[in-house]
Amino acid sequence: MTTRGVLYVHSAPRALCPHVEWAVAGVLGARVNLDWIRQPAAPGSWRSEFSWRGSVGTASKLASALRGWDLLRFEVTSEPCATAEGERYSATPELGIFHAVTGIHGDILIPEDRLRAALSRSQQGESDLEAELAKLLGKPWDDELEPFRYAGEGAPVRWLHQVV
Repeated sequence: MTTRGVLYVHSAPRALCPHVEWAVAGVLGARVNLDWIRQPAAPGSWRSEFSWRGSVGTASKLASALRGWDLLRFEVTSEPCATAEGERYSATPELGIFHAVTGIHGDILIPEDRLRAALSRSQQGESDLEAELAKLLGKPWDDELEPFRYAGEGAPVRWLHQVV
């Protein structure tokens, strides 16, 4: 079963750009040449985005290939299909990686056990319920990435297909 999604590289230092392309090519199984443009939200950094089509799990593989690189901000999404829910990965150098399952309309679907754990931590005084829910929804990542998303409006999008 195939799905499709988008990789948003919100900011990367110029020296890291070829490494991002090689990592993405390794996942997609095809040579990748991204169109890099300057990222005005972080002077000296670059951004790129493209749409991809691949097997279910490709978003996870892309996020894994890119995670942990200092100064790299990115998001990977995949659409739901007949055999799998959608996914969203967000990553920043400060926060690390966030993963959420998404439904047909793009809403984040939070599993019951994660909600129960957040409620339990809140009831035991370990944390604030509002803060717990914000983390489950990825709000800290959204807050950090929003200036980079806005700065990328109008950026070109390329379609790439995974070689199967």
